Amino acid sequence: MLVAFSVAPSGGGSDSVGDVVAEAVRVVRESGLPNETTSMFTTIEAETWDEAMDVVKRAVEAVQARAPRVSLVLKADIRPGFSGQLQAKVERVEQALGEDA
Repeated sequence: MLVAFSVAPSGGGSDSVGDVVAEAVRVVRESGLPNETTSMFTTIEAETWDEAMDVVKRAVEAVQARAPRVSLVLKADIRPGFSGQLQAKVERVEQALGEDA
């Protein structure tokens, strides 16, 4: 399963959230799960709901430790029996683009 999420602090009085968001990304990277962080989301690949939600919860808690309010956006692609989809989905799109050229 792929889980893309964005966790951000609010109510802290600053427009810059990078340092606080970095704490959430640190949790993700230390989890050992395959992951990718982009400008708006972090995506993780997990075998189970429990595994994925544990990482999301700990990332939220890391932000919550530094902010009075936290916003979470989450999207999941649940496809039992498939792994390696973090890269495979992108590779399929790139292949399709190459065929169009």
